[in-house]
Amino acid sequence: MGTPRQVTIRIARFADLAAIAAIQAASPEAAQWSPPDYLKHDCLVADVNSCVAGFLVTREVAPGEREILNLAVDPAERHTGIARGLLGDALARAKGNWFLEVRASNAAAIRLYESAGFHRAGRRQDYYYDPPDDAIVMRFHS
Repeated sequence: MGTPRQVTIRIARFADLAAIAAIQAASPEAAQWSPPDYLKHDCLVADVNSCVAGFLVTREVAPGEREILNLAVDPAERHTGIARGLLGDALARAKGNWFLEVRASNAAAIRLYESAGFHRAGRRQDYYYDPPDDAIVMRFHS
């Protein structure tokens, strides 16, 4: 028998930045920011047995309105509910209007957001580069 999985979602700390950087590097479909900049915003991590398995970065853009800046999960931990847990925790922490942009080619992320109640609100042509891609703008209201 393996060790039971213990998943904890918590606020990110400076000590998490190396793990966040590694997850981001393994996630080319995710936004590629400087990991220390995430700590300037609201950054949550998901710990699995005391190892960072994913992160979510959000910010308030106006009273009652928040934006999801980045969400990424370690490839070994994908399809285990980590992204859904991070997203659900963030949405529960702050009620109001939420929005995000996601690569039009990232079907898995679009399905995740739609399953959480986000709706497509528009498209931004050539929003992403390296590789070039359109952005699907999504909105949620809680």
